Amino acid sequence: MATPISRRTVLAVSTGAAALSLPGVTAYADDGHATTSVRFTLNAQVLDGGEQVTSITLNTARLGPIDPAGLTTATFTVHAKATSPIPIADGDAIFSEYDLDRTVTAVRLDHRGNIVLDLSHAEGQTGGGTLGYIRGRARNVMLDLAYTITQRAPMALRDHRPITIKRFVQDRRLSDPEVDAFSSHVSGSGMKYRLYSPAGSHASRRSKHPLIVWLHGAGEGASLPDNYYDNETTLRANRGALGFATPQAQRIFDGAYVLAPQSTSAWMQDGPRFAPLIHEIIGDVMLRNRIDHDRIYVVGCSNGGYMSMKMTTVYPNLFAASVPICGVVTSSPPGGAPLIPDSELVRISTPSWLVTSLDDTTVDPQANTIHAHDLIPDSLVTLYDHVIWNGHRFAGHWSWIYVARNDPSINGTHIWQWMAAQHRH
Repeated sequence: MATPISRRTVLAVSTGAAALSLPGVTAYADDGHATTSVRFTLNAQVLDGGEQVTSITLNTARLGPIDPAGLTTATFTVHAKATSPIPIADGDAIFSEYDLDRTVTAVRLDHRGNIVLDLSHAEGQTGGGTLGYIRGRARNVMLDLAYTITQRAPMALRDHRPITIKRFVQDRRLSDPEVDAFSSHVSGSGMKYRLYSPAGSHASRRSKHPLIVWLHGAGEGASLPDNYYDNETTLRANRGALGFATPQAQRIFDGAYVLAPQSTSAWMQDGPRFAPLIHEIIGDVMLRNRIDHDRIYVVGCSNGGYMSMKMTTVYPNLFAASVPICGVVTSSPPGGAPLIPDSELVRISTPSWLVTSLDDTTVDPQANTIHAHDLIPDSLVTLYDHVIWNGHRFAGHWSWIYVARNDPSINGTHIWQWMAAQHRH
């Protein structure tokens, strides 16, 4: 659904896949050993409010063993520029572009001997985000990220030979291990999706595994008519899908596949048409992997909260449980027919646990989540007063943060454990 700027200004945190390669300017000259260029990689992390570039790895191991004693936060400076990957129409605006210096908080060597520059980052901090929100499209896009690194002070190898890096070249790849753990696919109907497969001790070939389907919010769909369709923002905008791929969640579910389809527009624009397309992807994943057909779960936020409920009305016998977060059932825009009429809500038989925050100004909690809970038989509900995590207060619409952190609980049972205990009957 189209969401107000106040919601997505913070969420404007996705990632510039097509990062530009810009050389840094040599600011420090030395008569000792010099290297013509060093490549570097931007390392990102998805915080609760979205993805940020949190460090940079300089591929310096090939230069020889570097003396860490000579590395300080003054050795290098970092300038970052983030711009829209698509043209912005006259009168429109994109939020979270930036052109600024990033603060280096620490310099260290990784286990390979490469230099790592840790960067200042925090929830709500300006600069460093990987997503921008286009107001007129009501969509997040992965920003084009161009970082310029400059050596400002001397450094040396352990044999005391000085090193001067003449040029820094940015890799096009953005490194985020949590995001990179999801493989990329396209369904037969052309819908893109990401898939996490259980690893390690959870990846037994002899047993079948649950499947968790994450349905994103409006800002993570394709941006039309620009034909921008990245299969990225579904993972980078928040921790909704990533949460279920964490070691904690994988232990609770005893190894689970996590599926994140990306809408070609927005789920609420045409839920009845999208339902069979999502079902097609689920079927394809089930065909190619050892999925327990009795343990398929659907979870979604906002637009996806609506779609998670819609899926249980269209396919009443498919899911073991549904978790709609700040979902929409009323008409959108107001004045029309409800997206999910009461007659459909009362017939939902899938065990459902709804979540929202009472200060949500984007989706009215009373008219949507609470109303749906009152009608869905035997449903559970968790109502928060505000969305606060690790001391940071987010917009009230962002109640998916709590589900991504397994926070909702009833009578001592948390939501992930409740989901894992549900089996299709």
